[in-house]
Amino acid sequence: MKIWWVSLVFVITNVGALAEEPQLSSPRVVFQTNYGDIEFGFYPSVAPKTVDHIFKLVRLGCYNTNHFFRVDRGFVAQVADVASGRSAPMNEEQRKEAEKTIVGEFSDVKHVRGILSMGRYSDPDSAQSSFSILLGEAPHLDGQYAIFGKVTKGDETLRKLEELPTHREGIFVMERGILKQRLAASAVEIER
Repeated sequence: MKIWWVSLVFVITNVGALAEEPQLSSPRVVFQTNYGDIEFGFYPSVAPKTVDHIFKLVRLGCYNTNHFFRVDRGFVAQVADVASGRSAPMNEEQRKEAEKTIVGEFSDVKHVRGILSMGRYSDPDSAQSSFSILLGEAPHLDGQYAIFGKVTKGDETLRKLEELPTHREGIFVMERGILKQRLAASAVEIER
């Protein structure tokens, strides 16, 4: 009887979780790393301004030569802000877009593995271009950071990143220089 009850709760929880997941739009972004590709989809119905901003940064090439500055196993892999994380200089159009801040578009979507969540300072409207890929569940972030998409392909790449050596700097778990390899990002349209 006890096993049956646990199974029943699991089924109900999964059905509820599936019903609440927002729909992904067809455009995708692919980040190329030394450890493999990571493909992202977007939630324009959840965070339309954030999606527009990130997609524009990608189209302008702002994430190219950028890097993950933080990998905290089971928590997040965080992409550096493009204004300070790129190794290549930025042109005026890139710099102008990178310096924009986005209003906090907070939602009921949960911070679970594969979710894309904007980084920000204490001001809820201070997000620019740094974002995290969730590597586990983080309910303490729910409703406080703008979720704008999720990983659609590349979980094996995330697993490789999680295995890299790290060290602690204050509250952050930072990679040990291995991830300073540069990202290449491209926008692609996925047929439905």
